[in-house]
Amino acid sequence: MSDIVAQVREKIDQGQRISDADALQLFESDDLFGIGQLAAQVNREKNGDQVLFNVNRHLNYTNFCVNQCKFCAFCHQAGEAGGYTYNLSEILNKAAEASAAGATELHMVGGLHPELPFEFYLRMMATIKANNPQMKIKAFTAVEIDYFAKISELPVEEVISELKRLGLDSTPGGGAEILGAEVRNQICPEKISGERWLEVTEKIHNGGLKSNATMLYGHVEQYADRVDHMAKLRELQDKTGGFQAFIPLAFQPDNTRIPNAKGPDGIDSLKTLAISRIYLDNFQHIKAYWVMLGLKIAQVALAFGVNDLDGTVVEEKIGHDAGADSPQELDKAEILRQIRNAGKIPVERNTHYEQVRVYAAAMCDGQHD
Repeated sequence: MSDIVAQVREKIDQGQRISDADALQLFESDDLFGIGQLAAQVNREKNGDQVLFNVNRHLNYTNFCVNQCKFCAFCHQAGEAGGYTYNLSEILNKAAEASAAGATELHMVGGLHPELPFEFYLRMMATIKANNPQMKIKAFTAVEIDYFAKISELPVEEVISELKRLGLDSTPGGGAEILGAEVRNQICPEKISGERWLEVTEKIHNGGLKSNATMLYGHVEQYADRVDHMAKLRELQDKTGGFQAFIPLAFQPDNTRIPNAKGPDGIDSLKTLAISRIYLDNFQHIKAYWVMLGLKIAQVALAFGVNDLDGTVVEEKIGHDAGADSPQELDKAEILRQIRNAGKIPVERNTHYEQVRVYAAAMCDGQHD
């Protein structure tokens, strides 16, 4: 065990919060297994041997966007080939398919469309909820909500209130990328600032909605930028308690406009997930987003402090447009197999991280889920 891992372990055993300097030294350490073991210990104390997943459906309703972020392969400009916007009938059909497949969550994000009015999103929310009252809707990043406030000329608080009234159950936490200004100005200069992302997210929490928090890593940022990003999230979580899960997103470089960016390798991803578990002591859940990590790394991450494997997903576009080579979807049986083979107990959850069903840790002969 390296000196820094031993020092951090001692702090944790004494109930102390680790510092930004500690986290940076962990990133700079090559003691991957020591870091992983410590993260696994922290996770076990928080969550036991349970690994969570949900049956969900992604719905990216438009890829037209007024921003042209350099890291994004999803966005299209008006009139550009490959651009699309689903109409309400198409959206309802996809929601109905999700409901018929047993999905408990509809995960919706999209580009900042240059022409759609705020009323479209309100109508979309109300119509989906009226036709699928049992399904939770996790939708709209802080970036989208800020944009809705601009196009509607309403305060952010009122936008949040209206969306919640019509059926919004939580928000996904995207758009954070790297919160520090220097990196943000390189990869997404048109997007709202990191400070504004935090401000809108605080309003989401104060409006009675939970959210997740993401971090896009493996492009131009340095380890110090990752630590600074997590420090800002930890500070806001101390204030609101509104974050449910932290989701490090592995950058996918294909079809993006960041020169020479390769994306993280497996060791970097495992280290990042583990350190986030150690550092973010006020987050209950750390998610391995298998769509961007790939199934094998996501499964190994279950031994590195991760306790959430996301869900069935279905028709994810944003990561795959940037070159993700993971499947478009997983069925429940495959998720259960991945979790069980990692020696963990599968637990189906809903959007609010409430248990839907606890499964056996391993299948017995003749047993069926």
